[in-house]
Amino acid sequence: MALQIAMEYETEWNENERDAIDWMKKALAQAAVTEQLPPSEVVVTLVDNERIQQLNREYRNIDRPTDVLSFPLWEPNEDWVLNEEEERVPLGDIIISIDKAREQAEAYRHSFNRELGFLAVHGFLHLLGYDHETEEEEHEMIRKQEEILNHIQLSR
Repeated sequence: MALQIAMEYETEWNENERDAIDWMKKALAQAAVTEQLPPSEVVVTLVDNERIQQLNREYRNIDRPTDVLSFPLWEPNEDWVLNEEEERVPLGDIIISIDKAREQAEAYRHSFNRELGFLAVHGFLHLLGYDHETEEEEHEMIRKQEEILNHIQLSR
């Protein structure tokens, strides 16, 4: 696999949600293929609303929980340069609130699998420099997210 995914868990999971992790990994792997990335790695941490609110406040000065945060290790358009010990490009960290994923899956009336996959891909694209500050950027990011999720049949 071109993408190595390191998982970290800071929250409880119920047994019915374990499938969602596999779907999330498929979505991230497809995102790496779609973006034609060299061998890369990403860290995904699953947290609760309290923890993501703390991070959102600390790094974005927004004192409320959010669904996903991304912490890229590279600036957009910066060349990826590996040192001798690295075999993969370290892209950065994606932090996902499981609480928000559950809430949003219910609110949008789609599966938890789809919501977790969507949030992971959204965070992943941010690591690659995609953004949604302008309408044009937002349309491109939405198009890319849907392309990736549809490719693995993780649609709404």
